Amino acid sequence: MREIIFDTETTGLDSREDRIIEIGGVELRDHFPTGRTIHLYINPDGRKVHPDALAVHGITDDFLADKPIFAKVAEEILEFFDGAQWIAHNANFDMGFINAELARLGLPSIPGERVVDTLQIARRKHPMGPNTLDALCRRYGVDNSHRLKHGALLDSELLAEVYIELIGGRQTALGLAGPERTRSIEVEDQSDVVTLKRPMPLAPRLSAAEAEAHKALVKKMGDKAIWTKYGLGAAPTGQ
Repeated sequence: MREIIFDTETTGLDSREDRIIEIGGVELRDHFPTGRTIHLYINPDGRKVHPDALAVHGITDDFLADKPIFAKVAEEILEFFDGAQWIAHNANFDMGFINAELARLGLPSIPGERVVDTLQIARRKHPMGPNTLDALCRRYGVDNSHRLKHGALLDSELLAEVYIELIGGRQTALGLAGPERTRSIEVEDQSDVVTLKRPMPLAPRLSAAEAEAHKALVKKMGDKAIWTKYGLGAAPTGQ
């Protein structure tokens, strides 16, 4: 199964008028990171960055001036996501912008069945919240200390770790730490292991009186008593 954990930054909150200015994504296969990512800055084609949005992501109009417009990178984005699940936190927001951008180009929208919203997963798993990305990072011990501003690729990388925790935990995602931190586990060859027996059996733990009392109890239970299969409770020997 192929999944892309992604995030977008935009000029504002209205997908009908505002535009995507950054997209980042991390590829997972069977919930393991492959190392493939996508990260693009996009010129909003005349739309100015709203001051409130600027305070969140810090991406300025001047920085975006020489970046390609969405029409120039749409094919690259669609090729990267081709055949994968689109996974985002508060996916309705991101997909609203993605589909609005595709509609402007006359391209079909991404169907809802290909989209997974980690915010909805988090709300079901932790109904008392909070379930922001920062809060989930704290809950699951994901280091987000370097997240001073929102950024599409950084947020995607953090969300990938959170997503793995939401669906089952770190044992499912041993590769998220990257190849430089991957540890191999060596299994010791046990083909030559010899099982030793005690030279002398241990002394019985039951006294003779206790063993006789047990026999008498089993006899009262009748021939179908399960103890009859194991010798009527004779005093056991140790090893």
